[in-house]
Amino acid sequence: MNFSVDVLIFGSAYTAKVLSLIQNKLGLLYAILPQSMTFMDESAIDVVKGKILVVDDTPTNVELLIDFLPNWGYKVEAANCGMAGLNAAKTFAPDLILLDIKMPDINGYEVCQRLKADPTTQDIPVVFLSALNEVLDKVKAFEVGGVDYMTKPLQLREVLVRVENQMSLLAAKAEIRKLNTDLEERVKLRTAQLEQEIQKHISTQKQLQHLAFHDPLTDLPNRSLFIDRLAQSLKRIKYCADYSFAVLFLDCDRFKFINESLGHLLGDMLLVEFSDRLKQKIRSVDSVARFGGDEFSILLEELEDPGDAIAAANHIIESLYLEPFILGDKEIFINVSIGIVFGNPNYDLPDTILRDADTAMYQAKANGKACYQVFHPDMHVLTRKVFELQTDLRLALEQQQFLLYYQPVISLATGDLVGFEALIRWNHPTEGFIPPSQFIPVAEETGLIAQIGEWTLREACSQIKAWQEKFEKLFSVRINVNLSVKQFSLPDLMDRIDRILADTGVSGNMLKLEITETAIMDNAESADLIIKQLREREIQLCIDDFGTGYSSLNYLHRFPVKTLKIDRSFISIIEDSNLDRSNKSLIVQAIVTLAHQLGMDVVAEGVETLEQAMYLKQIGCEFAQGYYFEKPLPPTLAEKIIIKGKYLI
Repeated sequence: MNFSVDVLIFGSAYTAKVLSLIQNKLGLLYAILPQSMTFMDESAIDVVKGKILVVDDTPTNVELLIDFLPNWGYKVEAANCGMAGLNAAKTFAPDLILLDIKMPDINGYEVCQRLKADPTTQDIPVVFLSALNEVLDKVKAFEVGGVDYMTKPLQLREVLVRVENQMSLLAAKAEIRKLNTDLEERVKLRTAQLEQEIQKHISTQKQLQHLAFHDPLTDLPNRSLFIDRLAQSLKRIKYCADYSFAVLFLDCDRFKFINESLGHLLGDMLLVEFSDRLKQKIRSVDSVARFGGDEFSILLEELEDPGDAIAAANHIIESLYLEPFILGDKEIFINVSIGIVFGNPNYDLPDTILRDADTAMYQAKANGKACYQVFHPDMHVLTRKVFELQTDLRLALEQQQFLLYYQPVISLATGDLVGFEALIRWNHPTEGFIPPSQFIPVAEETGLIAQIGEWTLREACSQIKAWQEKFEKLFSVRINVNLSVKQFSLPDLMDRIDRILADTGVSGNMLKLEITETAIMDNAESADLIIKQLREREIQLCIDDFGTGYSSLNYLHRFPVKTLKIDRSFISIIEDSNLDRSNKSLIVQAIVTLAHQLGMDVVAEGVETLEQAMYLKQIGCEFAQGYYFEKPLPPTLAEKIIIKGKYLI
């Protein structure tokens, strides 16, 4: 059997003796190096299974192990003393150390202790070799860090088994370390993945929370978040005497018209721009929220004076008036009605404050829109009354509590009676007569205006028929009937009118329908067809309350309207001492001139004095109605006017 020799022996005297023993046994010396030699059966062993350091001062033991272990795939180095063994452990970096206990310089126990104390060698397993077989010796060997103990003389089978066991343990530990390393990497990877998932989950939760408390269109806080902030303000005002706040409730005026005329997409764009402008108008301590649709609310905190809230409301209203919104090629103006409530310790719930702010906002709308209204407790009385009116209106329709009164329309040129305007009155069973200014707005809000309007038209036609039968040829004047925006937008409006005319036996040429500019503008697309169908039935059309709504010369020119009615607010200025004669002419005469240029005749309503009547006649106004001639009359008294037929002017 051929062997390769490369065994490192530490100690010169020991080297010569060991080399001699090995040379005698093998008969051949392949290589001699200073303090080293190797024994390896290269033909039988392809892979080194491990490196073993033998530390023993007994040459026969070293020779035995150097001769035996390489045959089983181990590379062996030897040291003849403790110090040489410590050095070899660092330079050779063995996988296993076979360590004698009794040696001339330092014993094996101390060598093992030093090995375990050194971080570079502390993990190398040590198997003690000793002729000592006492239990205490073995115990001490394990106490200083040994992993096994073999007694001399050595038995090669035992040596191999114990060496293989230790190498298997080393391999197992290495595998465990590898598995642990792999596991740690997998744990790190999975931890990183989990952290990403957690962050994603946290991000999703934040997004969901944001969506739960913010408006998806404008990204403003929504009602829930606003109520939460308002609740904090209520808590604070109860224990902080110098703290004050106010709530502004905003509603865009006629926003429905913008959606219907320009489209919901442009309407949404306008709401976003409007929201941005509101944010610019408030301080950093304040909050603005969108409640839905075109309703917004602002929480003004840290107010130094109640006037600050009013100033803020005015600032918003004025900025909307002065600064239009530019959307594409369109320039859009919008107005808001604002309700204001000042916080005080008597409020317990946010909803109560919002209710009062909403009440004040609706009062602002009733006051003419584009203004603010500060809440007052008396408004609750009005609110309750409105609620009661809503209920009573339905009963009024069912129980026939409505009446029609008739106000004469007089020719200013001749003084002749040319017609009547049918005006609804409500004779409430307990409240008496309720003026239209109180119940008509409620009817419009509840949608009952369409039913009331249809009843009015039917009742007026029935009265026309009754007067035709009673007075025959003496009665030939038209009756004016007001048509609400709601009625004008009904898709079956003409069917309803036809049915009423057929049921009452009245011809269309006895009717003149009064509609506002708003009704036409809100239904511009269908207005052409409706007006055409009215003309086919010889029903005339009158623009009512001209100048008080969204006046449009384009619509006046486009639609074949017979009559323009000047609102009473313009008539009242004729005798206004603050306006000179030229200003009167500029306002009222301009309307008359415009109507004549468009081929219309003019009716002035609300004429209460002779001076007003004479001035209107002078500037060419054809017709007039008002208390100067007659107040609205029940049918029996109106019949006297029919008989009379003429007024002196």
